[in-house]
Amino acid sequence: MTALLPERWRQHLALDRRRSVHTVRAYVATAERLIAFLEQHRGEAIDSTMLARIDQADLRAFLTSRRMDGIGNLSAARELSAVRGFLKYVGGEDARVPLLKGPRVKRGLPRPVSPDEAVALAQDIAENAREDWIGARDWAVLLLLYGAGLRIGEAMGLQGDIMPLGDTLRVTGKRGKTRIVPLLPQVRSAIDAYVSQCPYQPARDEPLFRGARGGPLSPALIRRAVQGARGRLGLSERTTPHALRHSFATHLLGRGADLRSLQELLGHASLSSTQIYTQVDAAHLLDIYRNAHPRA
Repeated sequence: MTALLPERWRQHLALDRRRSVHTVRAYVATAERLIAFLEQHRGEAIDSTMLARIDQADLRAFLTSRRMDGIGNLSAARELSAVRGFLKYVGGEDARVPLLKGPRVKRGLPRPVSPDEAVALAQDIAENAREDWIGARDWAVLLLLYGAGLRIGEAMGLQGDIMPLGDTLRVTGKRGKTRIVPLLPQVRSAIDAYVSQCPYQPARDEPLFRGARGGPLSPALIRRAVQGARGRLGLSERTTPHALRHSFATHLLGRGADLRSLQELLGHASLSSTQIYTQVDAAHLLDIYRNAHPRA
């Protein structure tokens, strides 16, 4: 019975939630670690009935054991998020998962959201959504912000006519200005997964992203979801939907993108608006230098 639970969790994540291979592997590994720990911690066989009786002390002891394995704050927060998802799956819709605040991720100077933090944020929001299609929706929206550099209003403005997706996406930005942005395979897959699960199939001239009752999705709902996830993961209050767009720009610049190309991707009317990212990137590099260089 015990061995079947992680395997059922794997199938649920892969088939029902359509999570990536990497996410499925990581979440199932967490479930297996939790079960192995509880068997030793409690000295008894673990089944779904026992998992429903897990309390705060059990979760705290599990996280302590993982910290002794050497994982950091962000990894511990993601581990706790995966445990919550597993316990909700095992216990069903009425499952009562013990409340336990995750470790905080300390911040020094302002800096972009790291790739790991961006993925952790999107995964946490998707896993905590009340319905699978809503989780797929929020995952797709956040990947558009981080993986394509869209403003949240631009993502909300997308309509059904973008389907089927190609390698690029035409985006309407401020003052009605349009631009073409490339779509990473992960972003395309996320949007396709959302559209296939959404119960409200939009016409070509209707909003692509829908709220729970079928109306246009409000940006406030995405902001609220991000706020909840950053609290669970212990991320900085500066981790907002717009911060994902900033991170998209800063990471591209750090990998050698020129300002003119970045201006086009972001839809800035003036190059001066794009030049701020040279300052952000320099500040980030200085932060790394001060913390890591032996002669700093």
